[in-house]
Amino acid sequence: MPDQTLLAALAEIRGSFLRSLSGVDEEQARWRVAGLANNILWHAGHAYVVVEWLTMGPLGLDPVAPAGWFELFSWESRPAEIPLERFPTLAEIVKQLEAQQQRLQTLFASLGELDLKNAAVDQPDQSVRAVILHGLQDEACHRGEVRLLRKLYALRSPHQ
Repeated sequence: MPDQTLLAALAEIRGSFLRSLSGVDEEQARWRVAGLANNILWHAGHAYVVVEWLTMGPLGLDPVAPAGWFELFSWESRPAEIPLERFPTLAEIVKQLEAQQQRLQTLFASLGELDLKNAAVDQPDQSVRAVILHGLQDEACHRGEVRLLRKLYALRSPHQ
């Protein structure tokens, strides 16, 4: 039987994240606050990468992502050092986030209790469930960053 809580967490967290991106235009998505490395675009791509790697790795599956996304959006990336033109558009990231949500819903629905209790393939000291939930929790934190950046963008001086 599928884990309904895991399915509900994915629906709630991803749905909320996508709503936080609604109405963001490309200029706003790429805008960087002085002193901060990350913009809305990076947070959106990062949510995709973290959830993908922290779902597939524990299950021993290969992550599915557009070429170069790990380098652009992972926890190892340095977004302030990457030219903005190397990043995909926000519309492309949103499209990938929506497709990932559908794909992961199907995957989560196929996992039984034993699958989720098992040790993560890539982190044997953690259960598969714990690692997946960590990825979803990280996305929820980045949703807050997106909301903050939207507020700061609205308050910026016209010359910023």
